[in-house]
Amino acid sequence: MFRLYSLFVLLDLALLVAALIDCLSADEFAIRALPRVVWVFLILLFSPIGAIVWFVAGRPARPVRLSNGQVWRPGSGFPESERPRRPVAPDDDPDFLRGLTRSRGEDADRRSRGADNDPRSPGEDRLGRWEDDLRRREEELRRRSEEQ
Repeated sequence: MFRLYSLFVLLDLALLVAALIDCLSADEFAIRALPRVVWVFLILLFSPIGAIVWFVAGRPARPVRLSNGQVWRPGSGFPESERPRRPVAPDDDPDFLRGLTRSRGEDADRRSRGADNDPRSPGEDRLGRWEDDLRRREEELRRRSEEQ
């Protein structure tokens, strides 16, 4: 039983020393989540758990080799020319909006150009056309009734 406990103590000590050396030799800007001083206290005070947490959550992330052969370091971001394109929502896509205005005809084109010479809004314009159509029909009915 004594041998098993001594083995656990040696493993704990080895893990503690490895975590401390790794923490103290890492660049300050590359350490994740907490400052270096806090990591050292966590490693020393919470012996096996603190060292394990350091290796999982605090240790600087490794560079990743991309499929095109370049090396990407976490936190360095992408150069603007190599930034991956995200899909654009339809209301943010200028090509989609241009296609909508073409499909809606002259009325939509006039609205998209901002027809400032017509003070009526599109709803008022439609209402005005309906009123004109109603007047025309009423005049036709009056003429028919007068003819009879």
